[in-house]
Amino acid sequence: MTSSSTRWLRRFHPADGRAVRLVCFPHAGGSASYYHPVSAALAADTEVIALQYPGRQDRRTEPCVDSIAVLADRITDELLTLDDRPTLYFGHSMGAVLAFETAWRLEHKGSGQAPRGIVASGRRAPSTSRAETVHQRDDEGVLAELRLLDGSDARALADEEILRMAMPAIRADYRAVERYTCEPGRVLRCPITALTGDADPRTTLAEAEAWQDHTTGGFRLEVLPGGHFFLAEQQAAVLREITTELAGLR
Repeated sequence: MTSSSTRWLRRFHPADGRAVRLVCFPHAGGSASYYHPVSAALAADTEVIALQYPGRQDRRTEPCVDSIAVLADRITDELLTLDDRPTLYFGHSMGAVLAFETAWRLEHKGSGQAPRGIVASGRRAPSTSRAETVHQRDDEGVLAELRLLDGSDARALADEEILRMAMPAIRADYRAVERYTCEPGRVLRCPITALTGDADPRTTLAEAEAWQDHTTGGFRLEVLPGGHFFLAEQQAAVLREITTELAGLR
C-alpha cells in the first residue's frame, strides 16, 4: 500500500503521471488485495485503485456496511476527492452493482469524476431480480454457497480462524446485495461491458444481456469459460478485456 492510499482507496503501485485510471470494486467478502495482480500488470501506464470496504483485513474493527446505497454513497464521496482523469470501473459480482450505483451517483451530480465506462463482471443486471437469502443462513450455509461459487476465498475459509474473522463481512455483503433493488429506469450514459461465465450458477446469459438496458452508451457482452469466479481461471482474458476498454480512454 502506498502513502497515497486511504482507508477506502488502495494504490499498490505508483500513480503519478498515469494517463488513465482503473477503479476496482471487490466481490462480496472480497478485499482490495484481490486486485493486486491487476495493479501489477497495469502499473506501467494506468493508475489502479482498489476499494477496501469496512469490516475486513486492516479495517476489520470497523462496522460492516450492509446496504448497497450506503456503500455507494460513501464510495462516491471518496472518489470525488480524485482528479478527473479518464476512468474505467471494474466490478465483480457485488462489486458490479456497486460500480453501477457509484457511477450513477457521479453522473447524476454532473461530476468530472464519473467513469467513462464500466466492466460489469459475474453479476446479473440490476433490473433483474431473484429471491436470495444466503445472508440468513448459518455459517455452514454461507460456506456452502461460497463452495458452490468456487471462489478462491472459499477455500481460504476452510481455516477456522480466517472464517471467524471474515464471516461478519461476508454476511454483511450478502445482506447488502441480496436486499438491493434498482430504481426503475436507472440508466447510465457511459458504456457497459458485461463479462459472464458460461457455467455461472448465479447469472444466466439473459440476465447478463440485460445490462444493456442500463446504458445509453455502447454495450458489449463477452462470455468466458467458467463459473461464477471465471476471472480466477481466465485472468489473461479478463485482463485483455480491461486493457481494451482502457485503450479507448487514452
